Amino acid sequence: MLPTTDPQYWEQRYQENTAKWDIGMAAPPFTSLLASNEALLAGKTAVLGCGQGHDAVLFAKHGFETIGFDFAPSAIALGQKLSQTMGISIQFLQRDIFALPQEFPASFDYAIEHTCFCAIRPEQRPDYVDMVRSILKPNGELIALFWAHNRPDGPPFGVTLEEIKDLFSASFDTSNITPVNNSIASRNGEEYLARFKALN
Repeated sequence: MLPTTDPQYWEQRYQENTAKWDIGMAAPPFTSLLASNEALLAGKTAVLGCGQGHDAVLFAKHGFETIGFDFAPSAIALGQKLSQTMGISIQFLQRDIFALPQEFPASFDYAIEHTCFCAIRPEQRPDYVDMVRSILKPNGELIALFWAHNRPDGPPFGVTLEEIKDLFSASFDTSNITPVNNSIASRNGEEYLARFKALN
């Protein structure tokens, strides 16, 4: 079993430059969303498993008060370097995301998900849902780019659209989830953009 719950596992991937989940830019569906007529009102935002910080920087550029969280020290350092290079104010914190409810209860208007959910073991998914709901304010929103593939093993661990809805439906309105038409080539036809409102 891969030690995905150990920060050193992820740190080693950065040290070896094998962090293949990092696409070197913000996720195109997030870029499209923030440029669309469905653009969000800026608010306090948590980027979960932020990696090198591309998505966090994107949201900060659009006026969101952004904090990026990641397990790996190298990810945090790379995020800080990226934001400094671009002259954008963002906070990056090395944290276990499952510990965030203790430090940040009901603190965020938005939580951003992109390749964090697929990196955790499937048995951790109910705890992930509880964590996201706990850190969001009433009526807060999870904005997620889910990678719904069926490849064996992991990470990234596979999931179906039905499983996503089943997992989140007790805590979120899961009606707003749509296939993505501007994924990167290696994930074409496998991504869904979700905007899940927290249920009170």
